Amino acid sequence: MPRFAANIAYLFSERPLIERPAAAAAFGFRAVEGQFPYTTPATALRDQIERHGLAMLGINTERGGEGQFGLAAVPNRERDFDALFAQALDYITAVGGRAIHVLAGFVPVNERPAAERTYIANLMRAADRAAEKGITLLIEPINNRDRPNYFLNRVEHAADIIAKTGKSNIRIQFDFYHAQIMGGDLIRRFEAHLPLIGHVQIAAVPSRHEPDEGEVSYPAIFRALDRLGYAGWVAAEYHPRARTEDGLAWLAQAGLSEHR
Repeated sequence: MPRFAANIAYLFSERPLIERPAAAAAFGFRAVEGQFPYTTPATALRDQIERHGLAMLGINTERGGEGQFGLAAVPNRERDFDALFAQALDYITAVGGRAIHVLAGFVPVNERPAAERTYIANLMRAADRAAEKGITLLIEPINNRDRPNYFLNRVEHAADIIAKTGKSNIRIQFDFYHAQIMGGDLIRRFEAHLPLIGHVQIAAVPSRHEPDEGEVSYPAIFRALDRLGYAGWVAAEYHPRARTEDGLAWLAQAGLSEHR
């Protein structure tokens, strides 16, 4: 079965962030990822991650102010994007992580051609800086129901953007939750883009709760990932129905024997 990671922005949120790596390890996860951990000192978080034998995966670039969700594709905010990316690169390096999810941001429909040019240029510049530190950049298609006007919505668009950048350290963060909402046909689309996929996330659709309900059969997804030879991490990025611990039976069902 796949290797599962906990997104500690969503899971174990009953505890302070600094205590969440311990909780993730206690329930069988072997890696963690975050979103916006910047108020927690990177050295302190790294200490907890290493103490519990975890791998640190990725974090997000910051949102860029009220009403935004990233700046990478927002025209005329290039300097602000560079500052946010530098913050993320410094943090992920200090915490011992591997990747940065570069948030694209909200762009009105009439600005999308200019936004694509901005996005490609920003990603190319950031990829060069990340490569010096051995860091991968992730771009994630996010559904336009949850986040209207988000620039990147479809896996196919993400693949085209990566091709236009020509950068080998930019990969797709394939979130099955978002991909189901934006077109479905999950296994075929995953297989078609597998060479470009650097990370996977899961949650139930449409609830975004534990991956044991709704319209996506995650046991079938996990079998497909094995069959296709996907060797990366699968991160649980969902909103627990109640306490995180009370909803982790899906881990045991997926074959993670450490779950208790």
